[in-house]
Amino acid sequence: MNGLTCRMKEHIRPFERRLALEELRALAGGPVVPVDGDDMTASTFSVARANDAGALRDALAYWHSVGDDADGLTTQLRGEATLGIARNGAAAGALPKTVRMLVPSTLPNKRCLRYATHGLHEYRGKFFPQLVRALMNIARLPEDAVVLDPMCGSGTTLVEARLSGRRSYGLDMNPLSVFVTDVKCRALALRPAALTMACENLREELEAPASPGGEPGRSASLADDDRAYLERWFAPRTLKELDRIEAAVRRLPTALLRNFYRVCLSNILRGVSWQKNDDLRVRREVKKLAAGETIARFLDEAARSTRAVAAFLAERGRAGTGSHTVREADARQAASALPELSGKVDAVITSPPYATALPYIDTDRLSLVYLGLSPRGSHRTLDTLMIGNREVTERSRTEYWAFYETNKFLLPRNTRALIDRIDRLNKAGETGFRRRNLSALLSKYFFDMHEVMRQTFLLLRPGGSMFLVVGNNRTTAGGQPVEIRTAEHLGQIANGLGFRIADDMAMDMLVSRDIFRKNAVPSERIMRLDKPQ
Repeated sequence: MNGLTCRMKEHIRPFERRLALEELRALAGGPVVPVDGDDMTASTFSVARANDAGALRDALAYWHSVGDDADGLTTQLRGEATLGIARNGAAAGALPKTVRMLVPSTLPNKRCLRYATHGLHEYRGKFFPQLVRALMNIARLPEDAVVLDPMCGSGTTLVEARLSGRRSYGLDMNPLSVFVTDVKCRALALRPAALTMACENLREELEAPASPGGEPGRSASLADDDRAYLERWFAPRTLKELDRIEAAVRRLPTALLRNFYRVCLSNILRGVSWQKNDDLRVRREVKKLAAGETIARFLDEAARSTRAVAAFLAERGRAGTGSHTVREADARQAASALPELSGKVDAVITSPPYATALPYIDTDRLSLVYLGLSPRGSHRTLDTLMIGNREVTERSRTEYWAFYETNKFLLPRNTRALIDRIDRLNKAGETGFRRRNLSALLSKYFFDMHEVMRQTFLLLRPGGSMFLVVGNNRTTAGGQPVEIRTAEHLGQIANGLGFRIADDMAMDMLVSRDIFRKNAVPSERIMRLDKPQ
């Protein structure tokens, strides 16, 4: 058989098969020929031998191997394999010595989305890391490309761009998003031995009997209002154990290690609080935890995260020669937040918030207060400013609607028709406060996204691309089901701003397994918007 043989991963979805073929064609620079079937069924494909097999192995996202050599596994698959090794119960300290030997015999038998630092911290609305890597390949980005996510969430785009050796930039208004993203990117430069040693030191300290007295805990150092707020949401013993954990973390030798384990601490806060765990609203549910259970949960979380990251870094080395910059800023002001990037961004890869889907800041409020990232008194204002927010006062609703009535000509005709229909249906019958707000909030969402895309257009270089992973939604207005085809509306807005819609692909979604699965969006699309040369 002539050509270089490339074998596709087995456990991928139909939309990922299409992405796999597109990324291989983009990188191969020539024909991609199925060997054992057609494009829809083949597992093996052939590309011209002129291609650099090593470069393909390092870059491809959805492929098992390149070439017929025993060491032909893609770098991506090897990285994913480390998660299985980390989960098999091996002691964290043993991983640096054994992981590279174990990778070829421990390949994943299902989709793997939490390798490297991607598994740090639960976050609503995460998107798939392999998708980011494939889109960078499809865009044919040069090695020194600049990649931007103006609504970076938990940092998936920035982590993947850094792993690829590129420069990445991210913005988010949520201080927890900025903190987690920064830690996930910086942790790629940790030494596995330093990480595993820090985890073991924490275990030894926290499993030893607590010493009486000692230094004041974290919660005692907070402002009175914030401390009182935490006391309403945590049992006294739980708060005391959290403070003991935080004090142990504070004694770690470097800022990066301290912040790594603060992310681990943040990830258990909701579960040990009196917040109803799978409810997006602020609802109290008193739970009794046994003495020491909060510390045990933290140590489990720390060990899980340590093993996953240490195993990945042991296999790959201190990964990524790329850089990252993440700032707490508004995507609607991206051009002024990143003036140095004007006309220089090669690709934007982002998953924007869903329309009126989540109370974003309230979801993270316990971490924001306990970590000192944002005082409780500022949360309402910050939540109101978030794109896609569903909380609104009567006064704000009136202001949003007045703005819409004056400026609706800025939105596409179909978008105006959707907003007007929802408003008309809800006014025709008895509706609650939240339903009554929907048309005004939806108008604000589309105006906000109009501005985000306008700002992005300014930052992109001529010929650059913006990839949107967009969630569609549905609602009920006046007792009637209404589809909110967000992707279609954003595509029309983008077209009016000068973008060209280069691609629009449906994603068949997996069932969410995180604590917010009840609020999962029913469908998503991948849109590619190109800025003309």
